[in-house]
Amino acid sequence: MPLAPLRRPVRLARTPDGRRLEVARRIDADPDRVWTVLTDTELWPRWGPSVTDVECADRFVREGSTGRLRTPIGVWLPFTVRTCTDRRWTWAVARVPATGHRVESVEGGSGARAVFELPPLAAGYAPVPRRALERIAELATAGRGGET
Repeated sequence: MPLAPLRRPVRLARTPDGRRLEVARRIDADPDRVWTVLTDTELWPRWGPSVTDVECADRFVREGSTGRLRTPIGVWLPFTVRTCTDRRWTWAVARVPATGHRVESVEGGSGARAVFELPPLAAGYAPVPRRALERIAELATAGRGGET
């Protein structure tokens, strides 16, 4: 059974890093599967519109993971994963705090809610994580059908 869409896919909320703009999507997949898609650096170019390649010693990010990513214009930027606990990770790209990422279980145990956290002043960037969430949903539900 498909999940109902979120009432407010973009909202201002309090996070462990303070007030952030949240861009969210419900996904008809196990939260652990969605978390795997979010943390697998080999998959980042498949879902991240601003990432075309990744070099990282850790296939799955953990706190302290470092590496570099290539942007669509060919520029390589260093990154560091600052936190990675309880299905939430944050990072800095080129030493600038960037998006937070998290996965929550949906009430009732059917599916997941994937969330990108942005600084409020980065509201203009919201279409990028919105597109990323579409791709994450496609990857997390591949071969099983059903995502909203």
